Amino acid sequence: MDALLKEKIIGQGMSPGPVEEQINNFKNGFPFLTITAPATPVDGIKVMTEEELNHFVETYPMNAASIDVVKFVPASGAASRMFKDLFAFLDGDGDLSKSAFVQKFIDKIEKFAFYDDLNAVLENKGTSISDCLDRKDYKEIVAFLLLDDGLGYGNLPKGLLKFHSYPDGRRTPAYEHLVEGMQYAVGHGNTVQIHFTVSPEHEIKFKEEVNGIIAQLESLTGLKFKVTYSEQKRATNTIAVTMENEPFLEEDGTILFRPAGHGALLENLNDISADLIFIKNIDNVVPDRLKPETKKYKMAIGGLLLEIQAKVFAALEELNREFSQDTVDQAQKVFTEDLGAKLPESFDDKTMVEKANFLKGKLNRPIRVCGMVKNTGEPGGGPFWILEDDGSQSLQILETAQIDLEDPESKKHMMASTHFNPVDLVCGTKDYKGKDFDLLEYRDMKTGFITEKSKSGRDLKALELPGLWNGSMSGWNTLFVEVPLITFNPVKTVNDLLRDEHQ
Repeated sequence: MDALLKEKIIGQGMSPGPVEEQINNFKNGFPFLTITAPATPVDGIKVMTEEELNHFVETYPMNAASIDVVKFVPASGAASRMFKDLFAFLDGDGDLSKSAFVQKFIDKIEKFAFYDDLNAVLENKGTSISDCLDRKDYKEIVAFLLLDDGLGYGNLPKGLLKFHSYPDGRRTPAYEHLVEGMQYAVGHGNTVQIHFTVSPEHEIKFKEEVNGIIAQLESLTGLKFKVTYSEQKRATNTIAVTMENEPFLEEDGTILFRPAGHGALLENLNDISADLIFIKNIDNVVPDRLKPETKKYKMAIGGLLLEIQAKVFAALEELNREFSQDTVDQAQKVFTEDLGAKLPESFDDKTMVEKANFLKGKLNRPIRVCGMVKNTGEPGGGPFWILEDDGSQSLQILETAQIDLEDPESKKHMMASTHFNPVDLVCGTKDYKGKDFDLLEYRDMKTGFITEKSKSGRDLKALELPGLWNGSMSGWNTLFVEVPLITFNPVKTVNDLLRDEHQ
């Protein structure tokens, strides 16, 4: 890296070392991971019995009451992608017959929870939704929904849009996450702790929304709420390059740095000190009538983690006390049976001390339990067994970009995959001595993503850090549990709100 480029990077508040590594990643690409098999209910995905579910529903609340539980909700970014088809319609000639998506949106307009708000805005301008429909002025309806002189939904984050209708009002995803948090994220001190990652331009509106809800919920339930916020750190932005892998320069000569995907939120997660952390995306919420199933399975994965973690801690404490055949056997049993991990073929050739050290290194890591739903064609990372450098095999969530589809064996494993990841995680981020792990040490930086974008009409290549639940958690101990599809109800487009689950 030449001195002039280094000076420019420092001048923009970034660090030359990581930037140079990022440029090398653009030049060299990222290696594919070696898949040994898909994780399935036969091997790698636990399917709980009714007895096990009932056990955790009973024991989890008692265990959670004495620890710090946090619900971590990635909620950054505007909802503009939800309205992609509506923006295209707004830029077009207003012919409804050209877009089945917009036709459906208009036909079902009264079913959206934001209908009354949208109508009120139009009435302030001397018209109404019904007037617009009579005039066939569909563009005016869409414009007042999306643009800032109306509801401004095109520039708001998903967390602040009206998603669900109730007899006593309308709820945003932020509201629903608070209500859902009362059902399984109640920890020490009868406190519900929720952490939202938000964009700086949306933080004030988020706080205004949440603070009003908290007062009401605390009054109704007697619970205490502790809601915190963080922004994606600027230092996690990655450099953009031209198609020739040279730094992409803006018109004013500055280097373009871009947000590095949800993997950048590992830094935010790392700043949270708690005994148990649930992770769930902002748009995966349902009305109250569907929450019981979500609550049951959240308790199930939380309860399973606490029980397995207790066994891991006990094994580590014994290894810490002494290396003996008994302590090694106990640690091996926890690793292979309770965690379900796979030892390298060379393990039996190791000495007892080597086995003890190997198992201690494997067990003393962050732990996560991830819900997996049956694959119905929805986009999302899949669960696989991966061959590690030390010969062991671990469970990982992979995106398609990490799989070598030119390799017949890898493609066969991908085609045999039965489940996908709905971002339904619970994490244990403290070690057996009660100290927080440094989560950055368990990230695999070789699992980033390169995507092609454009800026000001020019093509560029962008770099995403290892995904938060993909390579960012590569070094964690992982368990997969099958959860029902009804617990996964994301809203990717505005018309998803018309599905029965959101009505």
